[in-house]
Amino acid sequence: MDLQFRVFAHISKPVAEVFEAVADPDQLSHYFTTGGARGRLETGATVTWDFHDFPGAFPVQVIEVVPNERIVLEWKANDDSGAPYNTRVTMSFEATDDGRTLVAIEEGGWRETDAGLKSAFGNCMGWSQMLCALKVWVEHGLNLREGMYR
Repeated sequence: MDLQFRVFAHISKPVAEVFEAVADPDQLSHYFTTGGARGRLETGATVTWDFHDFPGAFPVQVIEVVPNERIVLEWKANDDSGAPYNTRVTMSFEATDDGRTLVAIEEGGWRETDAGLKSAFGNCMGWSQMLCALKVWVEHGLNLREGMYR
C-alpha cells in the first residue's frame, strides 16, 4: 500500500492570483502558516514554515516551481517511529473555463506503519484546511485560521 492522498478545491479567482497567494510568504502567513512563513517558494530554495499547532519553524525544501502550474515540496514526515524521512507534496493549479482555479494538493511517501498512517491522515486534514483558508483569503481577504490554534 502506498500512503498518499489528494485533496482539491475550486477558487473563484484567476490562476495567477491563486498561485501567488501560495508562493508569496507574506500572503501564506496571513491564512495558512499561523506562525509565519519565511522565503518565497522558488525552485531550489529552502524556506521555513511555522504553525501554532506544531510550534517551531521547520524547513521546507522547494523541489520545483512552474509558475501558475505546479509547486513541488519535500519536508520531514511527522513520524518518529524510525529514521527521519521526507514526504513529497505536489500542488497543481489549473485554470478552468469559467475563470476559476482548480487547486489540487497531493502528498505521499509515508512509511507503511501506524505512525506513518497517523501522520498521513493529519496532513490530509491540514491540507484540506489550507485549501479552505486559501479560498476564503483569496476570495474575501479573511483569515479563516485566525485564533484556531491559540
